[in-house]
Amino acid sequence: MLPRENPSSGFLTEDVFIQRLQLEQRRTERSRRPFILMILESPDLLKSDEKQGVRQTVLTVLSTSIRDTDIRGWYRNGSAIGLIFTEVGETECRSIGDVLTKKIRGLLGGKLTPQQAARFQFSFYVFPDDWDREEASGAVILYPHSVRSRRPEQVIKRCIDIAGSFAALVVASPAFLVIAALIKLTSKGPVFFKQERVGKYARKFTFLKFRSMFVNNDHDIHREFVAKLIAGSIDTECEQKQKVYKLTNDPRVTTVGRFLRRTSLDELPQFLNVLLGDMSLVGPRPPIPYEVESYDIWHRRRLLMVKPGITGLWQVNGRSRTTFDEMVRLDLQYAKSWSIWMDLRILLQTPRAMVAGDGAY
Repeated sequence: MLPRENPSSGFLTEDVFIQRLQLEQRRTERSRRPFILMILESPDLLKSDEKQGVRQTVLTVLSTSIRDTDIRGWYRNGSAIGLIFTEVGETECRSIGDVLTKKIRGLLGGKLTPQQAARFQFSFYVFPDDWDREEASGAVILYPHSVRSRRPEQVIKRCIDIAGSFAALVVASPAFLVIAALIKLTSKGPVFFKQERVGKYARKFTFLKFRSMFVNNDHDIHREFVAKLIAGSIDTECEQKQKVYKLTNDPRVTTVGRFLRRTSLDELPQFLNVLLGDMSLVGPRPPIPYEVESYDIWHRRRLLMVKPGITGLWQVNGRSRTTFDEMVRLDLQYAKSWSIWMDLRILLQTPRAMVAGDGAY
């Protein structure tokens, strides 16, 4: 049961408002009906006790200008107010957001001095469309709980990432040299494969691997396969293929590359991504942008709670031999319940999965 509203203003407290935001997100995932999150921000005018008159005026204006079914509360206590407008049409969210912003600006302009009104910043986001909006990072705004939770543990996790990736790069340096030589001797092209991937909060970064494919190959093969896999429409003629996350017998892969993939040695350069802070040792795998384009709404949550990782729950639980939805559920399970001890346990199980090579292609 959610706590009650702040009795002095009728506005939900920050914790309760964020809980309501999460609840509306779950509803949208089921119903496909979007909602608008509007944020009104002015840290100096909303926080200071000396400006109590201004704050009360703002709260009154907002309370009387929205519907009873809409949700109002503190997005950040004392500095930003959040308004959630529900039951809006899918095709008119953007125009409704503009109209609401102009309406509230006008109402505040009639109650405050021009100087005071100018110190308020307005922004609005349409969920789920704006989850990957680059300006101000839509994912961070729409999923604030993913930023505010478990910060001390995240610092420890980052320290382990730095120490672990640095040690791995030092220990694996001879293997780097041998693998690089094999790649250059057996096929034309660079040693490293660089690819744009989607990281935490939908931020893109350059992903590194040892090259396991021929150069100038056709990526449409994988793009088509992934789209069908996520949609659950893989060819039913081969039941085994329905449970494979990666494309088997991929004609783009070299002989050396096939060995590197089966043993996961092609992923050694990702320790550089970890050291740079784009990835973690343990976490969900970072998707390619065209994979994210095929995501269902609830799939996107796998990119929000933790950084992508080199290994994770699904890698040590069958690796590629699982459906896409099952993989996402494992990622969400990890994001919800991860701990330092869970990370260490997954890291200890990873070498066994690498040696077994089950589901790796």
